[in-house]
Amino acid sequence: MTALGFLYPGHSAEDDYPRIEQLLGSDIRVDLVHTDIGEDAHRVEALRQMGAPERLAAGVEQLRLAGVEAVVWACTSGGFVHGWQGAHEQVRALARSAGMPASSTSFGFVHAAKEIGAARVAVGATYPDDIAGLFAEFLRAGGVEVTALRGSGIVTAAEVGTWGEAEVFALAREADTPDADAVLLPDTALHTAAYLPGLEKDLGKPVLTANQVTVWEALRLTDRRVNAPGLGALFTREPIVQV
Repeated sequence: MTALGFLYPGHSAEDDYPRIEQLLGSDIRVDLVHTDIGEDAHRVEALRQMGAPERLAAGVEQLRLAGVEAVVWACTSGGFVHGWQGAHEQVRALARSAGMPASSTSFGFVHAAKEIGAARVAVGATYPDDIAGLFAEFLRAGGVEVTALRGSGIVTAAEVGTWGEAEVFALAREADTPDADAVLLPDTALHTAAYLPGLEKDLGKPVLTANQVTVWEALRLTDRRVNAPGLGALFTREPIVQV
C-alpha cells in the first residue's frame, strides 16, 4: 500500500480525491487534510497567505500520523503566486516540516506536461486575468510554452466549486488552440476528475487538470506509476516495472 498525503485549502472540489483513488484501482491510498483557506479570494496577497508555512504545517502532523509517504500542497494558485523560486522555497519548507518528500500542484503541472511531451500548452483558468497570467509565467519558468491563456474572472474558490460539466467543457474548448499539445485547467477548486476521458475525446489531445496532476505528482514523489485510463492520457504512460 502506498499512502499519499494532500493539504487541501477549504472545501470546494475535495470529492475529486476519493473519486481519483477509486479510479486508480490499485494499492494506493489518498489521505486529504483540509487547511485554513483564510480569505477565499483569487488575489495575490490572499493567495500568499493561504499557502503560508504555518498554515501548511498545521495539517502536516495529521498526515504524518496517517503514515503517508509524500505530501503535496493541493492548491495551484497558492503555489505559483510565489513565483518559481518562491514556490520552491514553499515546498522545501513543507518537506522539512513533514519530514518526507513534498511538492505542490503548480510543480505537478510542469512535471506532468513534460511527462506527456507537451512543450506547448493552452491554459483555461477560472482565475481573474492577472492571476492567470502569473500561472503562465510559472509555466514558462518551468520550460513550458503557453500558446494561449484564457481567464474567467472568478474571484472565489467557492464559486469555482459550483461549476459542472458544461462549464468545464466550455472553458477547455475556449482555451484550446490548434498548436497546443495539451490543454491545462488549473484550480483544485474545479471538479474535473469525472470528465477527463470526455474532455480528451472532445479536444483530441491530452488535458491536464489540477486535482489530476496533484495526485500524479504525489505518485511521482513515491516512484509509483499507475495505469488508469479513466484519469486521462497522463495516467496511460508506460508504468515503471519495479524488480
